[in-house]
Amino acid sequence: MSPATATASAPTESASKSQIAYTLLHDRIVAGEYAPGERLVLSRVGDEIGASVVPVREAIRRLEAEGMVTFERNVGARVAEIDEHAYRETMETLSIVEGAAVSLAAPFIAPRDLATARSINERMREILEDFDPVEFTRLNERFHRLLSDPCPNSHLADLVDRGWKRLSHLRSSTFRYVPGRARDSIAEHADILRRIGDGASAIEIELAVRHHRLATPHAYLHRSDRSPSPVDIAASAVPFIVEGES
Repeated sequence: MSPATATASAPTESASKSQIAYTLLHDRIVAGEYAPGERLVLSRVGDEIGASVVPVREAIRRLEAEGMVTFERNVGARVAEIDEHAYRETMETLSIVEGAAVSLAAPFIAPRDLATARSINERMREILEDFDPVEFTRLNERFHRLLSDPCPNSHLADLVDRGWKRLSHLRSSTFRYVPGRARDSIAEHADILRRIGDGASAIEIELAVRHHRLATPHAYLHRSDRSPSPVDIAASAVPFIVEGES
């Protein structure tokens, strides 16, 4: 290989190593192998993939831009803590826009899509015995998107999509911290599907989706292993769960 060729190929090799490091770190954070607040040792990751710390540092910058990693001078890189305030706000907003989107989408949800949603929900039930919170969360998003995607209001559908994307940067799976919530979530899914299948009113479907949407963050933010925070104090004057038919 000529010097010119070697020089030209170097950036490609570095980019490849950076992608490998990014994928490895991203997947481990999502899977919970690296806990929130855990320090990431760049040299250790580099040794694992057979690279210097340079491509690992590039991967860290990408993850930092996505909100999955924080970097402090003289401290280094750490897995980002879950921003409970941002998580709560995102879920509250998503409950409103998704509830409205599903209520508008309901008349356009085909019987085959309802059948697919029931199948997804049944798969979620099956994995409860050997609980995999990451897979459960992936299936949960598929279920929700299947019901909101037919929404005829494109702006509303876009807001739902933005909510999901913002949520993906805030947490890997809250079900990891409140696994008991998963069973209730499946029951609520079945209830929403029943209402859609029975031709329930738009407001009834909307309230059912909102109630369901808010129940998971409520369980997470009130779990027994968590100490009260300023988030709780600031929100104490306003009920978190929207009351309505469930």
